[in-house]
Amino acid sequence: MASLLLQLAVLAVALVAAALILIFIVAFITATKMPSLYRHEEEKFFLNAKGQKETLPSIWDSPTKQLSIVVPSYNEEKRCKLYLIFLKQDPTFTYEVIVVDDGSKDQTSKVAFKYCQRYGSDKIRVITLVKNRGKGGAVRMGVFSSRGEKILMADADGATKFPDVEKLEKGLNDLQPWPDQMAIACGSRAHLEKESIAQRSYFRTLLMYGFHFLVWFLCVKGIRDTQCGFKLLTREAASRTFSSLHIERWAFDVELLYIAQFLKIPIAEIAVNWTEIEGSKLVPFWSWLQMGKDLLFIRLRYLTGAWRLEQTRKMN
Repeated sequence: MASLLLQLAVLAVALVAAALILIFIVAFITATKMPSLYRHEEEKFFLNAKGQKETLPSIWDSPTKQLSIVVPSYNEEKRCKLYLIFLKQDPTFTYEVIVVDDGSKDQTSKVAFKYCQRYGSDKIRVITLVKNRGKGGAVRMGVFSSRGEKILMADADGATKFPDVEKLEKGLNDLQPWPDQMAIACGSRAHLEKESIAQRSYFRTLLMYGFHFLVWFLCVKGIRDTQCGFKLLTREAASRTFSSLHIERWAFDVELLYIAQFLKIPIAEIAVNWTEIEGSKLVPFWSWLQMGKDLLFIRLRYLTGAWRLEQTRKMN
């Protein structure tokens, strides 16, 4: 009996080891190269308020604004809420809002362009992507076209109230001195967790805790809420992290912070106000399953050397 149990234990260990080796191999073989930074010809321009084409700037140019707000948008014609009314009224404060239409099938670009016509293309610019890249890919395209000394990622639905950007600015300033002028302030909903649990099903709560554990165990330590779409980066931190990003869909925030921690970029997590807005694109089970797979592969692909952090690259 003891001999049989020992044989079964050895077999179990061997199966687990074989499964781990297989996962490593699959992660390595299926690792995609860095997503192409190439822009389609139509993505190199934006339309000014008169409907004329103008060439987009580059993040590798010198900044000409204090703040760029990048708003990724996919089928957001009904939820798109731009942040102009909340911005500082100080005439010396310069900013821009960059709406990135991620291959929408609705009228997102037209709705956003009306803001451009109303406020001018120096403040509102719309980039329409030829095909859907995913939220991370859309944010990256907006970041690479920004003019700000600081760059804010903000969701189109306005779930986080824009005045909270001042909290992020304070959190960013508290990190000084910034190494190589790089720092990141992440908006966080972690303080609302108890309230959200009370409103969620047990299944969704279990998925949430499972995702948080995987993020902590595999990728990012010390950040309780990696997925809040309200993040403020210095220009240098944005160019360095987004130039090294592989994931273009929901788990891109995790890889972004994984890269930042690897590069020892200081990160502040700041509590922000947040309201759940109907119309989320996340399908609870399948989206979380996809993100879980992405988290595992992020760790394994960097661990095996299939992905490597490279020097900042310029876009064609």
